[in-house]
Amino acid sequence: MINKLRELNPQIQFFSVNDNEFKNYGRKIEYDSKDIVKTAKNVSMPDKGAFYEPSINILEKEKSFEDLSIMLMGGLKCQAGMVRGYNSYLNALEYHNSSEINVAITPVVLLLGLRCEMDGDNFDSSNIKAFYLEEGDVVEVFATTLHFTPCQVNDNGFGAIVMLPKGTNELLDGKKGDRLLFKNNKWVICHKDNNALVEKGVYPGISGENYQIKYN
Repeated sequence: MINKLRELNPQIQFFSVNDNEFKNYGRKIEYDSKDIVKTAKNVSMPDKGAFYEPSINILEKEKSFEDLSIMLMGGLKCQAGMVRGYNSYLNALEYHNSSEINVAITPVVLLLGLRCEMDGDNFDSSNIKAFYLEEGDVVEVFATTLHFTPCQVNDNGFGAIVMLPKGTNELLDGKKGDRLLFKNNKWVICHKDNNALVEKGVYPGISGENYQIKYN
């Protein structure tokens, strides 16, 4: 699959999370995620677009959640949610002041950058690299990594479990004092052509191409 994606998307550097290139962005976790992936597949898909839930009770009851939360937070409170639906574009980038764990429910592509590549609050999309995950792959995405909604690799859409410190991505309580701070522990910039996010108050800090991942 990755060779096909490389051929269809020559405009972007394409890697697997098994490649050494991923070490600057995160780490592959060797873990059998079958139980939590099976449970996640029972969560309904949206009819269109992409939908994110920060915390889903049935996922947090799985043994995998307990094991992976220790790896992520070392005993502090953690949440497991899901992002799922339909997306093929870069559109935006976010970061947290903490790592997050992603579990691929379907094969997905992550479009990643590095915070050190930002020029103030701005980012040139030519720095983006694409990383392919097989279904069941588990990765830690470092706090120094810019990321956003995964991209699908077939017409059935995509799904990924997202594990973060408890409270991340919930609504802010009070003044933020930072134009990139959008929700709790969530700093976001969007592509200048993404009117939907600009209208929500996201700073249009991404210049260059709004990459689309083609898969057929």
